[in-house]
Amino acid sequence: MGVRAAVLRMNKRLSIQLAAALLASATLLSSALGLFRDRLLNGMYYDTYKVGIDAYTAAFTVPDFMFFILVSGALSVTFIPVLNQRLATGNKKSAWQLSSSLINFMALITLIASVLIIIFADPILRYIIAPGLSESGMALAVSMMRVIAVNPFLFAIATVIASMQQAVGRFAFLALAPTIYNIGIIIGALFFTSGITIFGVQIFEGGIMGVALGVVLGSILQLIVSSIGLIGLGFDYEFKIYWKNKGFRQVLKLLPPRSFDQGMDYAVSLVEMNLASRMTEGTLRAFQQATTLHLVPINLIGVAISTAAFPKMTERLGQGRPDLFRDELQGVLRVIIWIALPVSLITFFTRGYLVNFINNGGDALMSMLLGILVVAILFRSIYHIAARSFYAQQDTRTPLYISIVAISLNIILAIWFTFTLELGAAGLAAAQSIVAVVEVVILFMVMSRRIPGLFGNGFWSAVLRMASATGLMSLVTYFMVTSFPLGAGDNSFLASFPKFCLIVAVSLVAYVMLSQLMSLQEARPVVRRVKRVFFGRTR
Repeated sequence: MGVRAAVLRMNKRLSIQLAAALLASATLLSSALGLFRDRLLNGMYYDTYKVGIDAYTAAFTVPDFMFFILVSGALSVTFIPVLNQRLATGNKKSAWQLSSSLINFMALITLIASVLIIIFADPILRYIIAPGLSESGMALAVSMMRVIAVNPFLFAIATVIASMQQAVGRFAFLALAPTIYNIGIIIGALFFTSGITIFGVQIFEGGIMGVALGVVLGSILQLIVSSIGLIGLGFDYEFKIYWKNKGFRQVLKLLPPRSFDQGMDYAVSLVEMNLASRMTEGTLRAFQQATTLHLVPINLIGVAISTAAFPKMTERLGQGRPDLFRDELQGVLRVIIWIALPVSLITFFTRGYLVNFINNGGDALMSMLLGILVVAILFRSIYHIAARSFYAQQDTRTPLYISIVAISLNIILAIWFTFTLELGAAGLAAAQSIVAVVEVVILFMVMSRRIPGLFGNGFWSAVLRMASATGLMSLVTYFMVTSFPLGAGDNSFLASFPKFCLIVAVSLVAYVMLSQLMSLQEARPVVRRVKRVFFGRTR
């Protein structure tokens, strides 16, 4: 009873603001652990065993691809609106049948996918993913991929369970699960790489393969944590697929376009990895690390806020209130743009610090790639809520068609920039940023027709003021970076982190003050909170 009560207290229903804050905080913690994980692995292998770290990076691609195309965001944005409809009408029996059916169906599909990955790991890596790897790197990547192949199966079950909690506004264990996953990988890097001995018998000799075992451990722990969050929801699981359940059939109908959309997105990563593997050793890892760094603010801003807002948006449409849906969407869009603009610019100026955090001593290639990808930070953050505006209307096809155009352009540009213009890895990053802009522009054009009044003069006036505040803040950021440069003695995390925090803090304070002067409503809650904390007043 005590455990149940504790879980219920942690997993209570939250408002959009609290849910967004919780998800952003959890994402920040998970990202920090992810950066520590990458710093740990780069310190162990990036300079001394580039072939090994490239192999490890390549091994993740297909298991991740199968998870993204079959489950990931595809499931949540198609499943949650349908589940919410059942719960809103009090039809819990149908809701739980739908949930059980999806758990069992996704487990079956991903189990088959995992077996196929194990069987065909060698030709997939050799001819599609990383043809540029050396023979030793190829053999290692194949072995690692076969170990990590179990991930899609474990992630699929965890994702359905997490989506059920998200649908009813409960985010605590959804937020905690990714953190646990990273902890599993860190355990693998710290302990499994030294070998595993049980009762004096060595069952694993160690090496970089231990990191792959840590990945599996993290996946298992994530599933366990996600399952704990079901306590108190009244979920009645059945080991059965209800093929005749209308909700289940509706999700299956909505799922293919979104899954294909997700798969197309990830197909770009496969092309980029293929191209990067043909460059010098370590380029594959450097590009992946720069991509990972640029995804941190996207996840903190775009994904966290959009994930928190999505259930409420679907609820508004379920209530037959498109006017409230439009107001919610416009408000969330403004908040995301207001936050993403300064974060993107600060990332550009502090990219040397950020790279230093994941690779002791920094890396020129990673820093250069991250500098190019900052444009994608802004537009990818906007993309997540823009795409969800269609998913809330149970329209998965429109974002799919737009993604097909954008992703085709991305692949064409990536090949042209790297082969014809010989820009190397910089061409891959440039293609990503260009396409991020194009995709959001097209989405906005369609949204303006679909949702009249969404992009009025007030919206664009606010965006212009946000851009002006960001431009003025950039002068402050530049001054701070030149006043506190990353020196030769700042290689360690503890030496560089205080400088980084000071630069970010001063820049953000300047931005909030400028936003307040420009009468941006997004700054008011921040100013009120600061006054309450430091002065005990709200006016």
